[in-house]
This record gives sequence, structure tokens and C-alpha cells, in this order.
Amino acid sequence: MHQPAPESPAEAVARLRATFRTGRTKPVGWRVTQLRSLRAMLTEHAADLVEALHKDLGKSSHEAFRTEIDFTVREIDHTLDHLDTWLRPEPAPVPAHLAGATAWTQYDPLGVVLVIAPWNYPAQLLLTPMVGALAAGNAVVAKPSELAPATSAVLARLLPRHLDPDAIAVVEGGVPETTALLAERFDHIFYTGNGTVGRIVMTAAARHLTPVTLELGGKSPVFVDRDTDLETVAARLASGKFLNAGQTCVAPDYVLTDPDTARALEPALVGAVEALYGTDPATSERYGRIVNERHFDRLTALLGSGRVVTGGAADRATKYLAPTVLADVDPGSPVMSEEIFGPILPVVTVSGLDEAIAFINDRDKPLALYAFTESDETRRRLASETSSGGLGFGLPVAHLTVSDLPFGGVGESGMGSYHGRYSIETFSHRKAVLEKPLG
Repeated sequence: MHQPAPESPAEAVARLRATFRTGRTKPVGWRVTQLRSLRAMLTEHAADLVEALHKDLGKSSHEAFRTEIDFTVREIDHTLDHLDTWLRPEPAPVPAHLAGATAWTQYDPLGVVLVIAPWNYPAQLLLTPMVGALAAGNAVVAKPSELAPATSAVLARLLPRHLDPDAIAVVEGGVPETTALLAERFDHIFYTGNGTVGRIVMTAAARHLTPVTLELGGKSPVFVDRDTDLETVAARLASGKFLNAGQTCVAPDYVLTDPDTARALEPALVGAVEALYGTDPATSERYGRIVNERHFDRLTALLGSGRVVTGGAADRATKYLAPTVLADVDPGSPVMSEEIFGPILPVVTVSGLDEAIAFINDRDKPLALYAFTESDETRRRLASETSSGGLGFGLPVAHLTVSDLPFGGVGESGMGSYHGRYSIETFSHRKAVLEKPLG
């Protein structure tokens, strides 16, 4: 039997725009129905997603639920609980010369939104932006990552079945398909990935004056102060760094600390890695794999940038790279020249807080900055004297799990933010309205 040709990106956008113009996506009831259906998809087909995530990234079931499925379900539940309040028009005072008039702001959906997802959290980072876009009343073109093909295939199969197929389109494929999509006019483009592609997205968006949200990355530093509980520091560092085999945009990228603390931290990190993954992480069910050979080769080339404290083992056939800590790392070494995005943690020594702040400020603004310190003054100085997308004291990565906090970068690490109410703001136009009675 002859199969119809797949829908082109141009056809998908035209179809969704026609749906949006009917007003179908604007009622709150439609938005709530989509969110509930998306939640049902995640819970009913969790096994399919877990299997796909393991195939693409070696993710354990525990990690797939924690960082992809349950994460997105919590975002949906939070949005459903607060959506009516977030969408409520907000009154604004009017000046005396407009006595008798009333003014307010209201959120209008933008129209047709493009969401381009990365491969490292291929379900969460496609679906969580979609939660905000749907809650704001938009039609959505979803572009899953071709570097996570199993997850992309599952999402392409399930999303049109569970969501309004006239308002949702999934476009699979690689660079040609993404290029074709970017040639179309959208009302907003939401991209998660690296700065190189981010520039391509922004250039394409500029042709149509389309607003963009860019969730990028960068080298997120960690400052470890003197006289801290290094066992706790090491446990939390290892947990945040080696999650998803280090392939996390807000993972701690490198550690800054003084020489004495650096030496004392080494055995603590060895113990922390063993506590998480055992003496042979290659056999741990909870430790993932590098996404492909290209990234594996890039990462193993960085291993010579310092003295290996723990880890260093690698197997290209299985894309396994052990959780690795490097000491005696020179700031000019290859591992410090790019975002690592893998399970390698360099430790760079500085004389103290002043040098650490200068080190951070001499580089691009990171997506996140972390610090372990008992000093209120140190926390105050890091908060006031540095710039980063997010700032975490005592616990890395966790800030992005708080739905009432905006998640996003600054400068090279991105622009715009989302999660919770901030997603509504991102995917809406806040329209000013004034009414003056004719009488």
C-alpha cells in the first residue's frame, strides 16, 4: 500500500498557523486538556521512554524517571495548579488626566512556537518547554534531537496521539530538517544546545524578527572555601557532576580552591565516586554512557590535561568513560578551554576568594555558579561580584528543579528563561489594555 509522503516543515507550520488563527488553542480548557494528556502520555508510556533513554544514553531507569519523566510531570502539575492565577489580568493604576478609565495587562499567546531540543535530556528538554508553550495557548512544532534517535522516535509516535494533532507537529531529522524549519516564520523559537548553533538559530530568527529563548551552556565553576566539610562537598559535587555521565548543562565544570583544600579534597572525591558507583563504575547500573563516538573522542582527548586522581578508564566500543577527577590542572590546558560536557572534573588552584572571583569574571558568564562555604561574607561577595544564570550555595544543579525559579543563562550561556510562571511569560505577549467609557 502506498504511504503518503511525510509532512514537510513548511506544511506543518502552515497547518498549525491555520489552527491557531481559528482561536482553538486560546481557551484555558484546551490548554488544561493538553497538559493533562501530556501527563497521561508520560505515565502510561514511561516504560517506552525508559527503554529509549537507556538505548540512547545508557540511562538507568532511576535516572530516567528522576531527571526526565518525573521532572516533567512535576512541571505539569505545578502549572495546572497555578495556571488560572498566572493568566489572570493584572490591573494597572491610571493617571489623573485619565480619570474614569481602567487599565490592565493580559497574557496573549504568541502563535506558532518552535521548540528545538538537545540530546542530553531528550525528553525533558523537549517536553518541559512545551508545557509552557501549551499552557500559554500556543501551537507547537517540536524538534527532538536526532542524536537521541530512540527517544526521538518514541516522542514522534506518542505526541500526536495524545495531544491535539491539529496544533502539535513533531519534525524529526538532522541538520537539513532543522535548517528547513528555521527558514519558516515562527512567533517564538526556543532552542537548547550550544552557542555555535545558538548563533545560527538567532541569525535565522532575525530574518523574521522572531524572538528567541536560547538555553546554552558554558563552564560552570565551583568555589570550595577553606574549612568546609569536604566529605559532604565531595558527595554533592560527585552527584551533580557525574549525573548523566556529566552530560548536563548545569553540571559543575571545574573546581576552584586553594592548594591545601585541593589536596584534602582529592581522597574525598575518590570516596564519593566509589560510594555512588562502586569500585568499577563500568558495571554500575546507575552510570550512563557518552552519547556517541565523536563526543567520546573529544572527551578522552582532554584526559591529558592534568594528573588523574580517580577514573581515566575509557572504552570506545561501549562509549564508557569513567568518572574522572583531574588535579594540578593548568588554566590554559585543553580541558579548561571549552565546556567539558562529560564526566571529567578538573581542580584548579587559586590563592583564595579574590583570585577565584577574578578567574570567574575573566571568562564568559556561566549558566551556573556554585560555592561551598560557611561564610556569609563569601556568599555575599559571590552573589554581588559575579554574574551567572543561576547561583547555588551548598548544592549544585538543584536550582533548576524549583519551578518557581527562572531557569536560564546570561551572556554566552543564553538569554531568556523558563519554568513555572516564567514559561508563561516567555511564550506570551503581555498586552497593555486601557478602557475609557464614552460617557
